Amino acid sequence: MADIILTTEGYKKLEEELDFYVRVKRPEAAGKVKVAREFGDLSENAEYDAAKDEQGIIEAHIRELEETLNRAKVIDGEAIDTTVVGMGCFVKIHDLEFDEKEEFKIVGNSEANYAEHKLSNESVLGAALIGHKKNEVVEVRAPAGVSKYKILNIRK
Repeated sequence: MADIILTTEGYKKLEEELDFYVRVKRPEAAGKVKVAREFGDLSENAEYDAAKDEQGIIEAHIRELEETLNRAKVIDGEAIDTTVVGMGCFVKIHDLEFDEKEEFKIVGNSEANYAEHKLSNESVLGAALIGHKKNEVVEVRAPAGVSKYKILNIRK
């Protein structure tokens, strides 16, 4: 299995989510199962079935979070090289076709969120930008055609 690349921030966020699921969601689900069990015959108890289903989903999510954290390779924020676009850095680009400027943080696939300006290193744009320097124009080949972006700034 391949490593999952995370920023320190992303790793901490997943740790907090795991802690919440273990301390809060797991006991809540167990409590719902216990209450539903008191409704009587389990073979015809829809509340029990729903509570067990919810408990199963929560346990699966806990296992998924644990697996992600165990396989995580955390990017050292202090070691980020700002001379080239790479993992964990912020990159400000200028879309030459639409004359728009945007800034993204390059993150691993599991942290990517376009609405939060977190761009996956595996996305078409993220992969194209990696390894390029400030003031370089990068051509990005996508199904819709070729777009050009100028790298305006790279920072931690």
